[in-house]
Amino acid sequence: MAPRKAAASSGANKGPAKPAAANGTAKAKPAPKKAAPAPRAPRTQKPAPTVESEEESVDHVNGDAGSADDSDADLEPKKKAPAPKKAAPPKTIPGLRKDPARKAPTKKAAPAKEAPVKKAPVKRKAEVNGDEPSDGERPAKKRKDREEKPVDKTVKKPRVRRVVPPPEPEAAGAAINIGPSNPLDVFVFGEGTSGELGLGSVKYDGKKPIDVKRPRLNHNLNASTVGAVHVACGGMHVAALTRDNRVFTWGVNDDGALGRSTAWDGGVRNVDDEDSDSDDDDTGMNPMESTPAEVDLSSALVGTVFVQVDACDSATFVLSADGRVYGWGTFRGSDGIIGFSEDVRIQRTPALIPGLTEITKIAAGANHVLALDRWGKVYTWGSGGQFQLGRKAISRHGGLQAGLKPEACGRFTKKHYAVDISAGSYHSFYRDNHGEIWAWGLNNYSQTGHTDDTGKDDAMVLVPKPVEALDGRKVISISGGMHHSVAATEDGQLLSWGRIDGNQVGHPSSVYTEDNTVFDDHGKPRILSEPTQLKGKYSSAGCSSAPVPNMLAGVHATSVATGTDTSFAIDNEGKVWSWGFSANYQTGQGTTDDIEAPTVIDNTAIRGRKIIWAGAGGQYSMIAAEADMAAAQPNGA
Repeated sequence: MAPRKAAASSGANKGPAKPAAANGTAKAKPAPKKAAPAPRAPRTQKPAPTVESEEESVDHVNGDAGSADDSDADLEPKKKAPAPKKAAPPKTIPGLRKDPARKAPTKKAAPAKEAPVKKAPVKRKAEVNGDEPSDGERPAKKRKDREEKPVDKTVKKPRVRRVVPPPEPEAAGAAINIGPSNPLDVFVFGEGTSGELGLGSVKYDGKKPIDVKRPRLNHNLNASTVGAVHVACGGMHVAALTRDNRVFTWGVNDDGALGRSTAWDGGVRNVDDEDSDSDDDDTGMNPMESTPAEVDLSSALVGTVFVQVDACDSATFVLSADGRVYGWGTFRGSDGIIGFSEDVRIQRTPALIPGLTEITKIAAGANHVLALDRWGKVYTWGSGGQFQLGRKAISRHGGLQAGLKPEACGRFTKKHYAVDISAGSYHSFYRDNHGEIWAWGLNNYSQTGHTDDTGKDDAMVLVPKPVEALDGRKVISISGGMHHSVAATEDGQLLSWGRIDGNQVGHPSSVYTEDNTVFDDHGKPRILSEPTQLKGKYSSAGCSSAPVPNMLAGVHATSVATGTDTSFAIDNEGKVWSWGFSANYQTGQGTTDDIEAPTVIDNTAIRGRKIIWAGAGGQYSMIAAEADMAAAQPNGA
């Protein structure tokens, strides 16, 4: 029989063969130097004498005493007896017939100068990962390259845990805005049953905190203890910024407009005790809403200084010195709440408005906001159902919430940019660097100053457009109510336009003509379609049976303000004029009758004071003068 060739190994059989049994004396022939690259070759026939001589040697080694013939006869049918269990494996003898069922393990034929078998874990990991073929298929050189890779690439060292200190809180940036610093005396008037006057819930100095007919000093905003420097009126709530960088809010908090908790354990008033002294002093209003209280703004960036506040119907916003905007509350549309942002329905506490940087001014409408940046670009966000955002505010996937993300309206360049902004309830304005006024939004009463589709309920100006009727007027202050607007020019003129039936525009009937007015089916003037100069009709004492024309002659208006259906103007002498709807005393004239023309507000509380600011909501209004820190002021009637 031919000798069985040694099985091929990936590393080639270069080492010596394993020794024979412990009692053997014969030495094995050296293994062939050339390893077969393919799997084990089939056995081939060799000359018989070689096999016989080798078997005789085996018989001699094993101590057999039989003759040569007996050995030849027993050679093929008999198999080699297995070695004792504790004996070492026999040497490989060329020509010796082996048991075909037993195969030499390939792993034991390692190269002589190779690393010991202990490197097997590296090999097994590579095979598991599918990066390495089997031993029989891999070339020897490739395996050598694999095995020579550094072991530290496969051995994971224990990871040392380091204690990472928390990141430093982000700090506010460099200031680009400077806020007001002089404390104000704030005077309030109007209905106040929702706490928007901020007078608290009980009597003070013998006077109830509701139905205030004329200006009254708000004792809860004392200049020495609170020191309000800026005030903003929303629909039914108010916000004030103080000189020590605090923000106070009061009024209705149904949708988080106050930015703080107003939970109260009080209940409904006991009607049976209506005549008791305690109930006479108590209005039953929630004191947490009707009394100014501080908003927690600790979530703002470290070192943030606030410079301005503004308010919508159900939301409040503050501007910082470094040009960031924070806000809380929610926006509403015609079908209810839209949300505060794309992810938040009602924001109960202050939050940073993303996407706004280097903002220099904010302006709030009923349910939308404008922001002007230092480069003259105007951003808008909120409810856009009447196109008050000046851009598309509805998307196929986002719906109305697409308007909750601040985006620029219009195209602004180095040659054309905005320098001021203002907002009505559902329309908006900006003044450009050439002094031109641009307006857009709801226009059913021509409140934008445009005459497009005047008188139609669904009339809207979709994008910012210059108001031709104001071209060359040099407007320095402009404000919008719900359906009307008012402006003051550089030369002190007062202009108004829009809805007429509540005397919001303040013109006598002689002003309305076919050229500038839309009349209803009964012949009554309904809409003043273009900006028209106000001249006045009544004296400062109120309504007179004898009209006095041109009462505003010589009056130099410096700023204007509007409520829902009420208007105000401040002149260069610090006097404040009001007109319009007054059913809740919101004109400050002490009457529930409409004030048909601009009339000076006068009472003991403000007489001799120089008014520098005015604001209004739905059923209330406020004015302010620089605080007299030296003496206490008389409280108005």
